[in-house]
Amino acid sequence: MATGEAEAGAQNEAAPLLANGTPPLTPEALIAKLGELGIAQRTVDHPPLFTVEQSKALRGELPGGHTKNLFLRNKKGAMWLVTSLEDRPLDLKKLGELLGGGRLSFGSAERLMRHLGVVPGAVTPMAIVNDPEGAVTLVLDAGLLERDPVNVHPLTNDRTMALASADLIRFAEAVGHPPQIVDLAQVERDAG
Repeated sequence: MATGEAEAGAQNEAAPLLANGTPPLTPEALIAKLGELGIAQRTVDHPPLFTVEQSKALRGELPGGHTKNLFLRNKKGAMWLVTSLEDRPLDLKKLGELLGGGRLSFGSAERLMRHLGVVPGAVTPMAIVNDPEGAVTLVLDAGLLERDPVNVHPLTNDRTMALASADLIRFAEAVGHPPQIVDLAQVERDAG
């Protein structure tokens, strides 16, 4: 075996795997899956973004709803992926009550990779494609779904994908994760 082949094999062995033992989908495979489902999207490349503030500074006048994504868990190990409008303040205590999860905390980077196949900074509702067991509940902000298009990362934080809000729901349903649509503005009002 040539040195290059050995290195490639070592890299493949070290690649992260999902809870079911398979590798996570790539952004290209996600885009192909959307095509198979007849879901139109537009993806733009950009430098990696890790925060909402970085996204705001870089995107310019990119239209539509922009997201904030929280990967949460409770003490019993139940998990939620909450996708809201980027500027929506969220009180975790109130959110836990609303979702019936009790006290919520952020899931670890290891848990995030194991169940959704993404790293911190690249969390996206599209990552549910990597959770065929349905271990993570997808929660979508009703206010976000009023925006068109919705802008999300396609499994990596160096691209932004725009798709219709109705197609985001259709995608979630197609991959076995019918979303829980919640008025997260209510959480904000209750917390205030």
